[in-house]
This record gives sequence, C-alpha cells and structure tokens, in this order.
Amino acid sequence: MRATTIHAPYDMRVEDVPEPLVQLPTDAVVRVLRSCICGSDLWAYRGEAARKAGQRIGHEFLGIVEETGSEVTGVRRGDLVVAPFMWSDGVCDYCREGLTTSCEHGGFWGAVGYDGGQGEAVRVPFADGTLVQLPKDAASDDHLLSALLTLSDVMGTGHHAALGAGARKGATVAVVGDGAVGLCAVLAAKRLGAERIIALGRHQARTDIARAFGATDVVAERGEAAVEAVRELTRGQGAHAVVEAVGTEQSMRTAVNITRDGGAIGFVGVPHGSGTGLDLGVMFDRNVALRGGVAPVRAYIPELLPDILDGTIDPSPVFDMTVGLEGVPEGYKAMDERTALKVLVTNGS
Repeated sequence: MRATTIHAPYDMRVEDVPEPLVQLPTDAVVRVLRSCICGSDLWAYRGEAARKAGQRIGHEFLGIVEETGSEVTGVRRGDLVVAPFMWSDGVCDYCREGLTTSCEHGGFWGAVGYDGGQGEAVRVPFADGTLVQLPKDAASDDHLLSALLTLSDVMGTGHHAALGAGARKGATVAVVGDGAVGLCAVLAAKRLGAERIIALGRHQARTDIARAFGATDVVAERGEAAVEAVRELTRGQGAHAVVEAVGTEQSMRTAVNITRDGGAIGFVGVPHGSGTGLDLGVMFDRNVALRGGVAPVRAYIPELLPDILDGTIDPSPVFDMTVGLEGVPEGYKAMDERTALKVLVTNGS
C-alpha cells in the first residue's frame, strides 16, 4: 500500500509500505477514507522534532474497518470509524478517569514501528478503546466526513482548551492563535455559551472563519499592542477565559497578560523553541489559573459527535485545501508557507 514517510527536514515521500495486518487479538485494520495534515506535523517537517528516516507520519484519520482481532467486540468489518490522535486501551485508571492521553498502554500514530494516518490503511491497537463508530451513511457525504474528521484532533483539542479556560455562558473568551485548533476553540467557546469571543489573528481568511464560528471581535495586533487592544475591548479587565493555541513564549505571555484577574488560561499549543513565558508571580498576584495540555479527545468524541451530526457545529471550514494521498508533500509545503490553513487528504471515495 501507499503511505507518507518523512526522511529529513522538508523531505516527505509517499512510498510503498507493507499492508497492515492484525497482529494482536485487540487490533483492527482500518482502510483510511480521510486524513489530514496537522500544524504539529510541521515541527517534524521543519526538523524541529526528531524523526527517523522513513518513519510514518499523520495522526488524524477516519475510515472503514477492514479486519478485527478475535477479542474486538466494539466494531466490526464494514463499520465507519474515527480514530483519536492517540490510541488507548479504554480500561486503565487514566482512561476510566477520561485522561486517555495518559493511557498506560497508549501511543501516538506514526511512532517508530507503528502506522501513520497519512496512508491507505492503519493497524489500530486496542481497537475497542480507541475507535468510535460513526453512522455508515456518512461515508457518502463528503462535507460530513470532513466535519467528522476534526473529531480526531482539532475539534476535541479546541474543546479541551475552551474547557480549561473556563468558557461558559456569559463569559468573555479570548483565543490566541488563528490556526485550526484556535478556530475550533472559538467554535467550542460559542458552543459552551460564551457571550463575547475575541479572536487574535492577522490573516483575514482565518479571522473570517473565526467570525463565522462565533467570534465577536478580532484583534490583529501582536505583543503589547494586542494586550492593549484586548484590554480596551474589556474595560481594562481582560477576558475571563483565554485559550493559548500557539505554544511560543510570546503567545503565552500574551495569554497571561490578557487574562482577567481571577480568570484562567486553557493551553493546548505544543510548547516549542523557548521557555513558557510564564511569570508565576504575576499569576499568583492576579489569581490566574493555568489548565490544559494534550487533549484527551477520545473522551470528548461522544459529547461532540451528536452536535456535528445534527449540524449544531460544523468545523469543516478549517480545511481549505484538499489533496489526494500522492499530493501530501505539496500539502505540507502549502501549510509550511501558510498558503493553506489545514490540508484534507482524500483516499478513494
């Protein structure tokens, strides 16, 4: 079969690899219908996250179950399923508490020796704990498939950030970052009842999506100018709930400085390239809380799925470029150059 591999910075290839097989009784094999490229994949693409030459890549996918191991009971051949960006057994202490990303037997797609989502098929460990069944008729609805694919990562991660920040009915929420996760955090904050949502971003195509998702205000400035702009919009107080969806020192410093006294920051931007930008003294004096981290999206899918199926939320606009599997290297280039927000990868139908 064909799958995406990474060989060196900026060297992505779609190559022939062995077809996945059921190796353990808890495995399933999923034939991928849709996958996508994540902003976090770009750290490997740019050489800022180490990968072995030839390693598989991609952690967001949905598809059709092709084969199951003898102990798999939750899904069967022919089921349409979505996979969260990490697999988990569903039964360990962490999984039972909803923190599936800390599963004692969990792992990340594309890890050495495991399949990545940007390919024709994937071996799924712990299929019962990992995969979530979707309505079969969604397989013939391109628009719905795109929306459902966001459950594998960005919609659940945006929801995690909004929850961590304390987005709620009547609150003012500010979102730092106009990538797909930040935009999904806007949508999540709206879903949770936020009264005012301030999106920080400089790219009009992205801030247009933010407005469509529920943003009431857009702040294009950065750094101290952004802080001043948000405080001007909030009578000098800042936002009750702030999402940090970038991961740089500057973005975290901005997040802290635009948070209202007694407010909270939900951080889901993967920290990279610097310190955190946190001043604990400032946070202590102003009673600012910090919550977040790797989003346990498997725990959120059952809550978010019905709202996508009935159209209450539609995260699909975060995909603004579509390629076939052979076009994945071009998709990485487009996202790296910021000519694409998030690239959808289609396999077959």
